[in-house]
Amino acid sequence: MPDQARNLINIMVESEYLADQSDAEGNRWVFAYHVSITNAGDQPAKLLTRHWVITDGEERVQEVHGEGVIGEQPRIMPGQTYEYSSGAILETSVGSMHGSYQMTNEAGEQFDAEIAPFSLSEPYAIN
Repeated sequence: MPDQARNLINIMVESEYLADQSDAEGNRWVFAYHVSITNAGDQPAKLLTRHWVITDGEERVQEVHGEGVIGEQPRIMPGQTYEYSSGAILETSVGSMHGSYQMTNEAGEQFDAEIAPFSLSEPYAIN
């Protein structure tokens, strides 16, 4: 088991509703999410794969697995932050996402960096 102090990855996510790409009558709500991945550990870490769990307002779950993010497998040096944006399309005006990145350190040890749940919501859809 890798030493967690050496593999400290902090992940922050902000979501944004994209009204101009959404169509409520067509049950299509589009969201962008902006991710910051900071390596707070003491050695470089490479993001290998991603796993997202996307849940809409009807509790329908969609899972996404894939290599890297936005076509990249970034190597993040200690103290550095890697940022990217992506998107999700739901059939409801609210939902949530969470997941993990599967990463490796310089010693070849693999570990998961957990992504805490965050909301996807059309403004004013949640009281």
